[in-house]
Amino acid sequence: MVFSSLLFLFLFLPAVLILYYVSPRRIRNLILFLTSLVFYAWGEPVYIVIMLLSTVTDFSFGLLLSRPKLSPRQRKGIVASSIVVNLALLSYFKYADFLISNVNSVLGTNIPLTDLALPIGISFYTFQSMSYIVDVYRGKVQAQRNWIDFGTFVALFPQLVAGPIVQYSVIAEQLKNRVVTVELFAEGVRRFIIGLAKKVLLANNIGLLWHTVSNSSASEMPALTAWLGIIAFSFQIYFDFSGYSDMAIGLGHMFGFRFNENFNKPYTAQSITDFWRRWHISLGSWFRDYVYIPLGGNRRGTWLQLRNILIVWVLTGFWHGASWNFMLWGLYFGVILVFEKTWLLRLLERSPRWVRHIYALLLILVGWVLFAFEQMEQLGGFLLAMVGGNGSPLWDANTGYLFYTNAILLVILAIASTPLLKLPRRGPVQLICCFVLFVLSVAYLVDATFNPFLYFRF
Repeated sequence: MVFSSLLFLFLFLPAVLILYYVSPRRIRNLILFLTSLVFYAWGEPVYIVIMLLSTVTDFSFGLLLSRPKLSPRQRKGIVASSIVVNLALLSYFKYADFLISNVNSVLGTNIPLTDLALPIGISFYTFQSMSYIVDVYRGKVQAQRNWIDFGTFVALFPQLVAGPIVQYSVIAEQLKNRVVTVELFAEGVRRFIIGLAKKVLLANNIGLLWHTVSNSSASEMPALTAWLGIIAFSFQIYFDFSGYSDMAIGLGHMFGFRFNENFNKPYTAQSITDFWRRWHISLGSWFRDYVYIPLGGNRRGTWLQLRNILIVWVLTGFWHGASWNFMLWGLYFGVILVFEKTWLLRLLERSPRWVRHIYALLLILVGWVLFAFEQMEQLGGFLLAMVGGNGSPLWDANTGYLFYTNAILLVILAIASTPLLKLPRRGPVQLICCFVLFVLSVAYLVDATFNPFLYFRF
């Protein structure tokens, strides 16, 4: 799917843009909708039916909610029905085998697994559709009566497979009226190239280091090799996912859409609370608006607020994957956030900035270990290696070799993770930088064999 996505963008995007701009405004959403279906069908032609089913279902429920004289009970029933249908689809494809394997393990049964491939992007477009129904129910937006416009919202190809999660209220007006200026289009191109470079020049290259370390035996791994590996993974997942988000936001600009930001230099955070205000912002906003606040948020006292935080973070972990390590990952951050909420943030505020930063980075790195290994045995072995509990030396010759061969890249990644490295927004320097980054990225793609999009599996 990675090569399919990139091939689609490079081979068809110019044609799509030309077709889009020469067409009358009244059919531009139709063009985007059909193009998005082609884009999705290229990667997974069978599962396009699932996305269309979700789209038709929520469009219909939205129309039902717009009927006058519905009782509060009827309205709640419609919303509940929509949520059940959406979660049933998501659960069947994403969590059925997880549930079956755990039942087999606990009860000693032999229920066969479904072995279904996960439809790409189902976690993202399902949450988008659900946000629409809830917002219509709350009266925040009017029900969409044009099926093509609603289909464009759900299937819009720039952010379809890996976000950012776009709430309907953000682009409801843009679906009807949007204007692309030369400045907005140019900003879209710039943003797309930056995202592409982050993904293929930075994430892919540091991903090779993580691939080497993670496929080594943890029982014999020196502690510094393990730390070097998880630092590499932290850079890979950041530049991979933020790079995709940049490309999606840039493509959206080219078609006149303004999506919300999804990242804000998360590795400059001074606490875990600060980190999660900066990382995958669209997912955090979704859980805040549609889970945390409906549960009561912080309005019903401290203990219920702490309960709500833990519920949100267990669900956040489960959203990422059908595996116990993601549940542990979500619970890990939920517990830290509870501690910060109750007393730790006050202590951190009295600490020097560098202490707060190191505190946050260390906890983030440990969290990425929980995220990276789905097998508990591997996860435990890697954590043991990080603290030197496997009896191996602190470092060895291979540690030095891995660090030496990646030192320059690590420095570039560290600087690029901060506000220090910025591409000029105007002028000939910007044009030269964008051209060089684009040429290098395309050259890398032509020659590369290692090119995963990490968040495609969610």
